[in-house]
Order: sequence, then structure tokens, then C-alpha cells
Amino acid sequence: MQNFVSKVSRFLKSEDGPTAVEYAIMLALIVVVCLTAIQAVGTNASATFTDIAADLNDARKGTVN
Repeated sequence: MQNFVSKVSRFLKSEDGPTAVEYAIMLALIVVVCLTAIQAVGTNASATFTDIAADLNDARKGTVN
């Protein structure tokens, strides 16, 4: 029983648990930032390709601005 209490006490005093939680929170924030950036880039790329498709369609019809 003394051994068990000693191990529990050592675990509660150790900083491994809080450090792991901090890393998990940082990872979650990094993932959110990356997904937001990817979505923004994707939206801008989609708009650009739509504009290019419209310009190509206008050029095909002979109505280039």
C-alpha cells in the first residue's frame, strides 16, 4: 500500500500531465489555424478559377473586355 501511495503522490507532483494537455491545446489551435488558412486559400482559388473560366468563355464568344 505504501508503494501505491508513493506512486500516486509522484504522479500528482509530476508535470507530465499538464505538459501533455498544453501540447494538445497547442496542437488543436494549430489545426484550427491551418484549416482556416486552407479554407481561405481554397475560396480565393475558386474565385480566381471562376473568373478565368468566365474570361475564357467570353474570349471563345468574342466578347473580351
